[in-house]
Amino acid sequence: MAGNGSRTVLLTGAAGRVGSAFRSMAPKRLHLRLADRDTSSFGVEDDALAMDIADLEACRRACEGIDTVVHLAADPGPIADFYGSLLDANIKGAFNIFRAAADAGCRRVVFASSAQTIEGYPEDRQVSVRDPVRPKNLYGVTKCFGEALGSYFSTQEGLSVIAVRIANFAEFLPGEKHSPRDVSAFISHRDAVQLLVRAVDVETVGFAIVNGVSDNRYKRLTLEESREVLGYSPEDDAFEILGL
Repeated sequence: MAGNGSRTVLLTGAAGRVGSAFRSMAPKRLHLRLADRDTSSFGVEDDALAMDIADLEACRRACEGIDTVVHLAADPGPIADFYGSLLDANIKGAFNIFRAAADAGCRRVVFASSAQTIEGYPEDRQVSVRDPVRPKNLYGVTKCFGEALGSYFSTQEGLSVIAVRIANFAEFLPGEKHSPRDVSAFISHRDAVQLLVRAVDVETVGFAIVNGVSDNRYKRLTLEESREVLGYSPEDDAFEILGL
């Protein structure tokens, strides 16, 4: 890669909420290859392709010439059907991306995990990445699987993997009412993009799990590893935004 930090990044799920924010806010030095089943929001000038991550050969083609994969594509539904959606999108899809990235010689996969991996803990308990996973829905279970896959591909196949547990990715406005959990788990668009970009850029990480919340007065998830491993420096606080 060029000395100015330029990298070619495959962004799966590029038409989704997090993917759209990443596309609009990521530094220009990152060359993005956009991938999604729905490409209607992409411009003619974009390096883009229609792709179903349940198709291993499509994932292999998408990973050709890629430095880093930011894997956002998944079904995030907390009540999504396992056989109807989660098996293909979150289980097969995660494996296919890791397999294709490793085989293509990609440097790293940044895997979008979720705070749902630990939502089985009481809401007034702050959770660290060192705590055992405790999902309370099958979507969370699939994200635990993805983290385990990342550990395997890192330790056994030499692929750098950073799993980012994205919490409540949202836009809050002053005066809005939100549940205590959603406030403590809030991560703003710019903080989420900063965190993902830092996960793309950081050097010499074999495998890591980091939490993704903003600098909220009370945080559902701790940020020690995010700060230490990635140098994450969140700018927003849900309590301040809402005037609490």
